[in-house]
Amino acid sequence: MSKMEVKTSLLDGMIGVGDMVLLEPLTEESFINNLKKRFDHNEIYTYIGSVVISMNPYKNLPIYTPDKVEEYRNRNFYELSPHIYALSDEAYRSLRDQDKDQCILITGESGAGKTEASKLVMSYVAAVCGKGQEVNKVKEQLLQSNPVLEAFGNAKTVRNDNSSRFGKYMDIEFDFKGDPIGGVISNYLLEKSRVVKQPRGERNFHIFYQLLSGASEDTLKKLKLDRDFSKYNYLSLDSATVNGLDDAANFRTVRNAMQIVGFMEDEVQSVLELVAAVLKLGNIEFKPESRTNGFDESRVKDKNDLKEMCELLGIDQSVLERAFSFRTVEARSDKVATTLNVAQAYYARDALAKNLYSRLFSWLVNRINESIKAQTKTRKKVMGVLDIYGFEIFEDNSFEQFIINYCNEKLQQIFIELTLREEQEEYIREGIEWTNIEYFNNAIICDLIENNQNGILAMLDEECLRPGTVTDETFLDKLNTICAEHLHFESRQSKNSKFLTDHTLPHNCFRIQHYAGKVLYRVEGFVDKNNDLLYRDLSQAMYKANHSIMRALFPDGNPAKINLKRPPTAGFQFRASVATLMKNLQTKNPNYIRCIKPNDKKSAHIFTDSLVCHQARYLGLMENVRVRRAGYAFRQPYELCLLRYKMMCKQTWPHWSGPAREGVEVLLSNLAVSPEEYSYGRSKVFIRNPRTLFFLEEKRRSCLEDLATLIQKIYRGWKCRTHFLLLKKSQVVVAAWYRRYAQQKKYQKIKSATLVMQSFIRGWKARKILRELKYQKRCEEAATTIAAFWHGTQARRELKRLKEEARRKHAVAVIWGYWLGLKVRREYRKFFRAHAGRKIYEFTIQRIIQKYFLGLKKTMPSMSPVDKTWPVRSYQFLDGTHKELRRIFHLWRCKKYRSQFTQEKKAIYEEKLQASEIFKDKKALYPSSVSQPFKGDYLEINKNPKYQKLNSMVEEKILLADVVNKINRANGKGAPRLFLLTKNNFVLADQKTGQVKASVPLPDLSSVSVSTQTDGFFALKLKEGTTSAAKGDFLLSSDHLIEIITKLQRTGAAAAGRDHINVDISDEFLVQFKQDKVCVKFIQSGLKNGSSAACKRKNNRLLEVSVPSP
Repeated sequence: MSKMEVKTSLLDGMIGVGDMVLLEPLTEESFINNLKKRFDHNEIYTYIGSVVISMNPYKNLPIYTPDKVEEYRNRNFYELSPHIYALSDEAYRSLRDQDKDQCILITGESGAGKTEASKLVMSYVAAVCGKGQEVNKVKEQLLQSNPVLEAFGNAKTVRNDNSSRFGKYMDIEFDFKGDPIGGVISNYLLEKSRVVKQPRGERNFHIFYQLLSGASEDTLKKLKLDRDFSKYNYLSLDSATVNGLDDAANFRTVRNAMQIVGFMEDEVQSVLELVAAVLKLGNIEFKPESRTNGFDESRVKDKNDLKEMCELLGIDQSVLERAFSFRTVEARSDKVATTLNVAQAYYARDALAKNLYSRLFSWLVNRINESIKAQTKTRKKVMGVLDIYGFEIFEDNSFEQFIINYCNEKLQQIFIELTLREEQEEYIREGIEWTNIEYFNNAIICDLIENNQNGILAMLDEECLRPGTVTDETFLDKLNTICAEHLHFESRQSKNSKFLTDHTLPHNCFRIQHYAGKVLYRVEGFVDKNNDLLYRDLSQAMYKANHSIMRALFPDGNPAKINLKRPPTAGFQFRASVATLMKNLQTKNPNYIRCIKPNDKKSAHIFTDSLVCHQARYLGLMENVRVRRAGYAFRQPYELCLLRYKMMCKQTWPHWSGPAREGVEVLLSNLAVSPEEYSYGRSKVFIRNPRTLFFLEEKRRSCLEDLATLIQKIYRGWKCRTHFLLLKKSQVVVAAWYRRYAQQKKYQKIKSATLVMQSFIRGWKARKILRELKYQKRCEEAATTIAAFWHGTQARRELKRLKEEARRKHAVAVIWGYWLGLKVRREYRKFFRAHAGRKIYEFTIQRIIQKYFLGLKKTMPSMSPVDKTWPVRSYQFLDGTHKELRRIFHLWRCKKYRSQFTQEKKAIYEEKLQASEIFKDKKALYPSSVSQPFKGDYLEINKNPKYQKLNSMVEEKILLADVVNKINRANGKGAPRLFLLTKNNFVLADQKTGQVKASVPLPDLSSVSVSTQTDGFFALKLKEGTTSAAKGDFLLSSDHLIEIITKLQRTGAAAAGRDHINVDISDEFLVQFKQDKVCVKFIQSGLKNGSSAACKRKNNRLLEVSVPSP
């Protein structure tokens, strides 16, 4: 069966009652007992209609797996057991399919699990919505915004190790397909007083401890911080470490989350610098200093922390130090500077720390909003998730608890209104008659707090803005005067006589009877916290900071935008934020999650009845059940109702062919249910009393047992028949297989016997043939053996004869040799003394020559041709041989050196050799060119795109390319030209445009003229009568004159078929310019050696070139 075919229900296998609307009887005791029973069985979720009650289990439960997500995906709200996933799926499907904007309101006191509930909602929506790279990126950014906000906005309290100290409302935006495309986060009332002071057993915000525990040593050094918590006054030490909370790992998680959300590395560093600055700010202490006017002035005790803080924020230390000692009061055009005493300085320090951290938190929220906001401007569907502080009743309640409880009053008001409205709209939609429901309307409490004229917040603002002496006592006096007659206001100093002797009500307190119970508020600090005053000198000092985000945090410190009007109070701002939130919530379809804390010990399996009962009262859960049950306790669509209960009527079982409503009518009529107990709507049946529903469930359970028995009977009969048929079929199959097996066995025996007989016969035949072959082989081997023995005998006889003959011949040779030796010795004795001296001389000479050659081998010079060393001769008679060997060795090593040259290197050396033949001892420029290699292509004309067109015009290979100056006859000045030399031509082209000015074949070149000086001038003289000579000769100058003329000499001679081209080296020569001949004369001038040669026109027939003196 598929998943959709196996359906469970809220009513199947219930532990207690899954929906409190069905609880019977409905009392506070039964309500708490039902919650406890379910909690003991790890059923932490319970419904009140469409409202989810969530109990904090204080342990991990296996009910949030991916399989659970798939189980609740696209399922009816009441189809499965209560779960937060059911509400999340209902809200998401309503948004996606019905185009209704949704909001999920999560309320409860600190430690009840609101933050975790909001994470579960967001993770479920992220899991069931669409996929894709961009969608996944948006989902990841929305989910990773939580660790960042928790680090900066959560803290450890006595009730919760991860308590949200701010209210958060997130609008998740979806496109028309239901895929998330962005979001917007709003924050409410950060508890910034926690920055400077924490109650006993509680901590400051997480980020301070995470930074000191998890940052690297290098980061702490940059931030001028130390890991020791005790060195910072703003950090409480009694709860610095929390069991189960790894601050170092959480810091790495926060850094990673900020990167995923979109924070740049410099932004993260700037945020950490501000956090470090807050810690440093708490270490600044003051001392009094008396002035001449008798007033005390505060001074900073130890300026080291002040200095490090100013370095972190880029603030001038003297400016901030003055702001802690003086306060400037402005009134119209007048400015008055007053001194601050020590108490006022500490107040200013703490006010700055609170404002700095609070504004940093708001900046973080805005920065996250920039990253996660939707990029499209099309209409978007919105799902809001509200995670806000619950109702708070402490031993010491102050301004923060007053504001928080006011917000909860507003939420309770909208909860009742929206619940009743939803109930009423459903009855009207279904056509059911509506009966007004009596309930407590807490609008009178909201009016007591927020009334614009006589409300507590309005009177608090009025006191803060009133001139004269304003204290918390004057504020309380005003409340006693105006609110004394209010039914929900109590004060010891009011005129109401019943409170005059109430000793549970101190004189400096007032009490308000909220919907959740009475709360006693101590007025101490109300005025200061509502003022939220930061001296203008401090805000201006912060604005002057050379820090990337400080100006954005303190725009009110801009001297150009000084506003003498007092800023709005904290109460006014929060009331406006709550009003905006209420307006926003009323435009959306609400979904409620009521979080309850089972005990104060943060332990699993402990259920404190009184604590749960208290929370149930102030959350209005009983009232919610009564509102839900005032009309009809249970409702269900006709199709689902018929599907669940059709087995209880013969007409509807097993299939009903008509409309579902008619089937339900037939079903209820057949069951004889009283008509007063139910009503028919347009699409649902409504059941008034839970007893009726339980009757139907009991009847259904009984019918299911009967059906189960019937199904068992039919199944057993079918099983027996199937078994019999299977046995019968099996018997036939077994018989057939046995007969086949018997025939196969018989055939195998016959086949085996046949094979044995065949093998014996074949073996007998094979052995007979083998015997015949062996006999024949033995006969052949016997003949061969006899012949071999005979041949061996003959060979041995012949060998013996030959050996005997050889011995005789050898004996004769030995005897003859001895005889000749004796004869020679006899003859040699006659001449030995006559020739002994010559023999000794020749031997001595031979030994001397041998020693000479061996010594020469050891002292041989290097293989360099320029090495002119040679070993000293040892004997005079070897002088000729010594010189000849030196010449031969030199020729040999020169040959070896030449053999190492490549063809290109040979060509270069040949050019250098030819240049030496032409210019050596003739031109003063030659010695400086010897060490310079001939490069040829100085322009890299093949690679330079500038000369691409010119390169394509010259078809032959370019042997030389250089920039030369063409000398003008009129003024003697040079114009730059490109000089290209190929195998058959030389070309002059314009340097800028690459246009060819002249192309002269090398055979038309008659001679080249140069001077004897160090200049680079040369004249190319053309043959008279040729086409190229029409415009006359060329007078040029170049830095590579030696190379150009050498290549012209080699290439031009080969092109013209001559031995060489004449090179005239003279300090005075004639150059043909068109029709006239001009004399070019070279003289040495007084110019410095570093200057270049200069050409000047003397007259029409003379050009004079001044060459620097060497």
